[in-house]
Amino acid sequence: MKPFALQVPDEARPRSAFVLHGILGNHTNWRSFARRLAQDLPQWQFHLVDLRNHGKTGSVPGPQSLAAVADDLEQLAVDVGAPEVVVGHSFGGKVALEYAARRPASLRQAWVLDATPHAVPGGPGDDHEVARVISALRAVPQPLARRADVMGELAARGMGEMIQKWMTTNLRRDGDGYVWTFDLDGAEAMLDDYFRRDLWGPLETASPEAPAIHLVRAGASDRWTPDLIERLHGLPPTAAGTHHLLEDAGHWLHVDAPERLRQLLVDHWPGGPAS
Repeated sequence: MKPFALQVPDEARPRSAFVLHGILGNHTNWRSFARRLAQDLPQWQFHLVDLRNHGKTGSVPGPQSLAAVADDLEQLAVDVGAPEVVVGHSFGGKVALEYAARRPASLRQAWVLDATPHAVPGGPGDDHEVARVISALRAVPQPLARRADVMGELAARGMGEMIQKWMTTNLRRDGDGYVWTFDLDGAEAMLDDYFRRDLWGPLETASPEAPAIHLVRAGASDRWTPDLIERLHGLPPTAAGTHHLLEDAGHWLHVDAPERLRQLLVDHWPGGPAS
């Protein structure tokens, strides 16, 4: 299976990075950010990946796991060229950790954007934001007559304006109406594996052969409990992981603090802007 990947920019550049969206997202979530990043890093091309069961990649047979998504990235690397850097947000961040743990020869860095490495036995519970979003999405009748109709449907089910607008990017025309671009069952199964997997290991194990891992914590994110922050700060000085804090940014840090995030990546990117 070859996942869809939009190349930003279109012209040929010798060095390559993959950018991975979060659950229920798609490549368009990161298009503007990647275009700006490409201006700062003129030797780099950015492949914006639609993960399995999302966007233009569409439904994919199971297993629906982080390991399976990492397998997809390995196939994509064969097709479009192996990345030196992988950047992932939320669910995509934990995929980046899974991929980095395999130590692909080309990979120099993995950026994990506001994704916690820990496992959550039994899942996050029905009151977790993502669980509530999935429940609301299942209740939205389809097809919808107009793309904008999804906002009213989600508002009626208690979803905020940001989530409403986000979901308008996850619709495609099907006949006379609009339906989801994602496979909701597949995405939910992927999310279940996300919460089952513990990936502190790649952050805590130092090795000269391992890619450098940069974990970015959004200071206003609700994903990080005090015990997780304590464990993050307790990483040994020789560990492979390096963590950064974007103060006042929420979980959607590329929306809340795009310039600060961009500058952080550029400052630590392999070789810097002139590479």
